[in-house]
Amino acid sequence: MRSLFLKIFLSYWLAQALFLVLAILVTLAARQGRESSGWESQQSEVVGKAVQAYEQGGPNALHSYLSETRESRKIWAYLLDAQGHELSGQDLPRWAQSVAKGIRPVPREFWVRFTPSPFRRQTFRSSSGRQYLLVAMLPSGPFGPNGIPGLGILIGVVSSGIVCYLLALYLTSPIGRLREATRRLAEGDLTARAGSGGGLRRGDELAGLVRDFDAMAERLEQSVNAQSRLLHDISHELRSPLARLNVALALARQRTGPAAQSTLDRIELEAERLNVLIGDLLTIARLENGKDLSREAPVHLADLVEGITQDADFEAQSRKCHVVTRIEQNCVVLGHPNLLHSAIENVVRNAVRYTAEGTTVEVRLSCSNSASPEAVIQVSDSGPGVPEDSLDKLFRPFYRIDDARGRGTGGVGLGLAIAERAVRLHNGSVKAANRREGGLMIEIRIPSAASVPAETPPLVEAPAG
Repeated sequence: MRSLFLKIFLSYWLAQALFLVLAILVTLAARQGRESSGWESQQSEVVGKAVQAYEQGGPNALHSYLSETRESRKIWAYLLDAQGHELSGQDLPRWAQSVAKGIRPVPREFWVRFTPSPFRRQTFRSSSGRQYLLVAMLPSGPFGPNGIPGLGILIGVVSSGIVCYLLALYLTSPIGRLREATRRLAEGDLTARAGSGGGLRRGDELAGLVRDFDAMAERLEQSVNAQSRLLHDISHELRSPLARLNVALALARQRTGPAAQSTLDRIELEAERLNVLIGDLLTIARLENGKDLSREAPVHLADLVEGITQDADFEAQSRKCHVVTRIEQNCVVLGHPNLLHSAIENVVRNAVRYTAEGTTVEVRLSCSNSASPEAVIQVSDSGPGVPEDSLDKLFRPFYRIDDARGRGTGGVGLGLAIAERAVRLHNGSVKAANRREGGLMIEIRIPSAASVPAETPPLVEAPAG
């Protein structure tokens, strides 16, 4: 039982129910004990008057006396002779027959079994020498023969259950709202608040915790939005001086001789890298601002992957590498084609960049057959791999395992960050893992939007291009 609500509710209810039942049983036992003590002091009087009424007035006088005793003292009594015959003319109930034989009847009510017995048996010899037997049942309150068995306990248990349920709900409802808001915040919804809607108007510690959480979430949202706006504004402002730099570079080529061309080529290369960096920063800022899938459409990943790997294989020839595609099934997803193209392309280009020279990068496309169908894209390289403690950090912006590696490959640590955010906007996930045979494998999972057509070829394996 992992639910805090059930733990609080059941524990409080069990404690209240046990307390109530024990209190009733102890009260009942004490009451019957007092009544038993009272009967011990007056039983001789009752027996004597019953025998006297019978011997002087017969069965009718005895019946009148026993009826008066039943009404005034709530004692059910019967007088028997030595042969066991009832002398007042009444029919003996079963309990009286058992008591007359010296057998204690078993009460129907379970809880009455733990209280003192209400049944009594008393023999008496009159002055005339005749022997009599008096059997009696003492009153037992609401649990007696004229009461409603268990009604008091049932009402008490149900009432305590309602109170404990409301108490447990009152204590755990803020925790449930905190959990839901935390889950939404972890999924990237920075507008999640635990006290939204005005449903929490309390002044206790849990309400204070909810208000502190909302204040933290609001500060976090403001901070992330400010960072995103700053990143977008800086990247946008850098475009103007970069454009002027390219114009100045073109003029410098016209006005200088061949001796300065190598320097100008270097300036042009760095300017192009700066232009790519600014474009990546603008993409990151746009993805961080929220979901921008206004033009969603069915995307056939087989065609998309084939086009990306063909371009990547052409570029990989400069390092004597190849990109191989293995399309097991065609998968259709609903999303933004340009974002998906950018995400998959960044992962494939990253694999080509770090794989060893003369090796092959493998891109596999398949569809999972789980309850929630997904398109699965796996990109595997034969590079040096990544330390285990750095696998979860690969998708952070500007993260690089070491500066030397970044300078050697020309990467700035934005490609995988863009891929992760684009996939997340499609309700998918990206993870990285080291291969046992060496290298890194990055897996992209995106929910499928349609079933695979029947005419899809089973397995295609061929170098791209």
